[in-house]
Amino acid sequence: MSVPLGDLTFTIAPGGIADLSDVMVAMGDAFDPEYGEAWTEAQCAGILGLPGSWLLIARTGAAEPAGFALCRSVADEAELLLIAVRKRFRRHGIARTLLREAMSQALDQDIRSFHLEVRQGNPAIALYQGSGFEQVGTRSDYYRGRSGKVFDALTFKRLLRVN
Repeated sequence: MSVPLGDLTFTIAPGGIADLSDVMVAMGDAFDPEYGEAWTEAQCAGILGLPGSWLLIARTGAAEPAGFALCRSVADEAELLLIAVRKRFRRHGIARTLLREAMSQALDQDIRSFHLEVRQGNPAIALYQGSGFEQVGTRSDYYRGRSGKVFDALTFKRLLRVN
C-alpha cells in the first residue's frame, strides 16, 4: 500500500526474514539504548519463524526503511511486539499507519483483541490511547536501562471484535 503523508510518500508492505537488515536500521535509530527496549536481529528472526507472526515495513519512495511493526497472534489475540519509526521520519503518521495496518491484518485473521506493552513515559502512549487502546495493567520494574535504572511497563488492550 502506498501512503502519501504530507510531502512524503511511503509504502507499507509485508516483510520477512530478508527485511531484518532494514528492521535493524530502523530499530537502531528509533530506540534510545538507555531504556533497553530494542531487540537483537536474532530475537526478531526467532519471532518471525513462529506461526502467527507478521512484519510490516514502511519505506520511502526511494525504498529507504522508515519504520516497521512486528506482531504475533495466538488463537484470537494479537500482540504488537515492536513498532518503530526512524527519527527523521517521525511526525508524518507512519506509526499510526503501521498500527492501523497491523490491526487490519489482525481483523483479517479473525483476531478479537490486540495487546501491547510500552515503557511508562514513552511518548507512543498517546498514539496507542488515540488508537483506542486502554491500559489494563502494569509490570513493575520491567525494563532495565543501560544505566541500571528500571522502568515500569504499561500493558494496553484494544478490542477489535466484540463477538
